[in-house]
Amino acid sequence: MRELKILAVVVALTLITYWGVEPFAHSQMHPHVEKADFKFTDVDGLNGLEGNAANGETLVTSNCTACHSIEAKGFPQVMDNASSAAAYGVTPPDLSTAGKLYNADYLAAFIKDPATASKVSHKFVDGRVHPMPGYSWMQPQEIADMVAYLQSIAPKEMSNKEVFTDACQRCHAIKYADMQKGTMASFTPDENIKSYMGKIPPDLSQFIKSRGHEYLTTFVNDPQKHLEGTAMPRVGLTEDSQNQVISYLEEVGDSKKAQREELGPKFLIYMVIFAIFAFLWKASKWREVH
Repeated sequence: MRELKILAVVVALTLITYWGVEPFAHSQMHPHVEKADFKFTDVDGLNGLEGNAANGETLVTSNCTACHSIEAKGFPQVMDNASSAAAYGVTPPDLSTAGKLYNADYLAAFIKDPATASKVSHKFVDGRVHPMPGYSWMQPQEIADMVAYLQSIAPKEMSNKEVFTDACQRCHAIKYADMQKGTMASFTPDENIKSYMGKIPPDLSQFIKSRGHEYLTTFVNDPQKHLEGTAMPRVGLTEDSQNQVISYLEEVGDSKKAQREELGPKFLIYMVIFAIFAFLWKASKWREVH
């Protein structure tokens, strides 16, 4: 009976410590933030306009291909990654998949005013300007046409790795995905991205473990919610695209998650059975010691 009392005291103290301390510590390290807004209701987007892809093609090819490649339509990179990064601070993205990756309203708002849409206006003060010029001087219908064109040329399906590559790899490396060949290093050289962002963006190989799924869901959707004043822009991914990015982080950084979760309950059952047998054995063999 004494053992059971001791066990009850240990369990009670453990629960008090866990439920009293852990939630508080978690709230301090990861404060609650609003859920991810995949509709981007705060941006000045399409405002209900329907775009014309044919008109958009002319506008995109005449205004965007001086800096951006569109490999899917035969427009290669104007410069290699290193030269582009030296010129702009960060390697401009290829636009072949933009229409699939990004929310349409966000994409329209970004074309109008990149710094405001991506919530990094605080970076571009005292004469600093965003590397991409804003096109707010265009008619709203013209911007809607551009978005329609980008959507029309975008692939219907993309792998998780392809989404990560197009959405994140300009700034972030994920070296564990290909340690031997080194193909998952960031496209922008360290010295350029450090100058542009203020520091080198972290390698994301283990971020799924260090941050967790819930944190990444809200952080990728709007970094300012967790780190006010951060230089990381709001990327504007659709919910499906963001889920693919996080799935890829899990594939690389937590590939044994399913097996681990499957093993957990079995291990707990084993420990309970072991504890019961240990108690019964002690009761029958060692009671006289007490």
